[in-house]
Amino acid sequence: MIKLGKWITKHRVIILIVAVVLLIPSVLGMVATRINYDMLNYLPDTMETIQGQDILLEDFGKGAFSMIVVEDMEPKDTAALKEKIEQVNHVDSVIWYDSLADISIPMEILPDKFYKIFNTDHSTMMAVFFDTSTSADETMDAINEIRSITSNQCFVSGMSAMVTDLKNLCEQEEPVYVAIAVVLAVAVMMLFMDSFLIPIIFLVSIGMAILYNLGSNYFLGEISYVTKALSAILQLGVTMDYSIFLWHSYNEQKVRFDGDKQRAMAHAISNSIVSVAGSSTTTVAGFLSMCFMSFTLGRDLGIVMAKGVVFGLIGCVTILPSLILVFDKPIEKTRHKPLMPKFDKVARFITKRSWIFLIVFAVLVTPAVYGYTNTSKYYDLSQSLPEDMDFVIANSKLKYDFGMSTVHMILADSDLPQKEAKQMLDEVGKVDGVRFALGFESLIGSAVPSEIVPEELTKTLKSENYQLMLISSEYNTATDEVNAQIAEINSIIKKYDDRAILIGEAPCTKDLIEVTDRDFKVVDIISIAAIFLIIFIVFRSVSLPLILVAVIEFAIFVNLGIPFYTGTQLAFIAPICISTIQLGATVDYAILMTTRYKKERCKGNDKNEAVYLALSSSIPSIIVSALGFFAATFGVGLYSNVDMISSLCALMARGAIISMVSVILLLPAMLKLFDKVIIHTSLGFKIRKDNKQTSITEKGTQS
Repeated sequence: MIKLGKWITKHRVIILIVAVVLLIPSVLGMVATRINYDMLNYLPDTMETIQGQDILLEDFGKGAFSMIVVEDMEPKDTAALKEKIEQVNHVDSVIWYDSLADISIPMEILPDKFYKIFNTDHSTMMAVFFDTSTSADETMDAINEIRSITSNQCFVSGMSAMVTDLKNLCEQEEPVYVAIAVVLAVAVMMLFMDSFLIPIIFLVSIGMAILYNLGSNYFLGEISYVTKALSAILQLGVTMDYSIFLWHSYNEQKVRFDGDKQRAMAHAISNSIVSVAGSSTTTVAGFLSMCFMSFTLGRDLGIVMAKGVVFGLIGCVTILPSLILVFDKPIEKTRHKPLMPKFDKVARFITKRSWIFLIVFAVLVTPAVYGYTNTSKYYDLSQSLPEDMDFVIANSKLKYDFGMSTVHMILADSDLPQKEAKQMLDEVGKVDGVRFALGFESLIGSAVPSEIVPEELTKTLKSENYQLMLISSEYNTATDEVNAQIAEINSIIKKYDDRAILIGEAPCTKDLIEVTDRDFKVVDIISIAAIFLIIFIVFRSVSLPLILVAVIEFAIFVNLGIPFYTGTQLAFIAPICISTIQLGATVDYAILMTTRYKKERCKGNDKNEAVYLALSSSIPSIIVSALGFFAATFGVGLYSNVDMISSLCALMARGAIISMVSVILLLPAMLKLFDKVIIHTSLGFKIRKDNKQTSITEKGTQS
């Protein structure tokens, strides 16, 4: 590694030139990477609801659909508006009253039940179908165009409207919360590092690595908006540690090689590669464990974040050393005394009174686990958006004016006999919470004569293989009531047509709940097992992995248990993201302290002295690391109006602090309590008698 370190220091200018040149394709790749704003898009392709969406697109040429509420508008003006909407690119069809009859024919000829479904005393409703999928760029462009040609009297609802609003909000917020993360991280580093300039150097190096990571996402095809929002912030928070380690190692080597900064840096690089690579392994393992989710958002997050750690590691041992050597003089001129105090007395108190923290652990562990297992999660993605968004307002009008909270669609065999189709819809219409169930046959079988049904309506509701039926539900998406309703409707439609499929936002969300509940259990087990194995290999110990993982898992239980006691609902993805990220990113705190504890025990120090020395030397590094992570995420948690992003960042910020406190207070107590077990279940802990005698002699001399 020394040869590599020397090569890097010798070619530092070339490295920086290459690093800057690589930013060009990185930025181009970042701009060209498509962002997906539809969480339901990550459900497995094997699910019936997803297959149904594909059938709708292939057989009917329809992907997305929206319900538009039109208020206080004359029928002729509404008809003119419908014609304008039909001219928008990628609008396949629009269904309104004039799809059934000419507007010169009074609406009152409609049967009362049909009239009330689509009209109130001051508003009417039309259904818009698009020829592209829910979250396709073309669909979102069409939504924006529809809004631009309609007045304040029109309100566009539906999943496509939601992802459009979400995209606009995220694009507006992203530059701001990245700036917040950078400013707060720099502020913390300036306070606790020994130079005002070195945090800026860190950020330049990390910023380049972040751009490489974001640019390389181009080869993935697309990433989710959650991944895009979190990857840069997480990469900043996690890889800041690597930069700090290199800087400290460089300062130590400068004392050793006084006056030869290049040689000092070469040795610092050599030391850092080994240590940082080991540290990053647990983080990468935590992220990659999410790839085992069948809900493929996990794979999206896992790959991008693991890749970010690797880019951060490479940048730390190539770009950062080069920058430090090039800007050595300005860095030296901006040196100051770090504000971090010594923690010898604190460490001595914690070591002597370790039983207090074991009692605290014993008291807190049960309520923490109970809170963790009972924290409420929400799956309705509209809950993550501000109430003043256009989509939320439109949904509210649908609910309160028309009693419509969500819409399901049935895809049934087009050859299903008219009588059976009507019986099926009548039976579905009697299910609790169903406001109406309409299909082609129910319209034909009503008082509307079949000869006045336009061909356009027939093409909209029937294809060669399937017929389309609409169901309006009074129940909100992702509630127990709507899930029970979906199960009952499915049982009804399968009686009449075993190939029938129920699709829509609520059925997809029901699948999402079932899939992610199973995924979370699998990923939890895999992430814990992977990190257990890494710690086992690093320390060659059976007991230490159990202790270290237990300490961090306790911190995770506390972090994710707090929302239960505060009555806060978490986004469905939050628990699994936080548990894997917090475990992978903060177990390093415990590894750092345990490494020093092992070293001191091998020197011959007794367990109390070994724990004290490990704790006193580790506290500053743990605090700086945790506060850096906290700073990178806390401000975003406060600022973002997208609850899924703000809650994830707030949980990560709080998790860093809770892990820090757990490692500083609880781990020393655990190491003392299980000292004998550790020594007898670990290789390399055999204390040599000469070491022990030397330690005793040194203590006697000091006294």
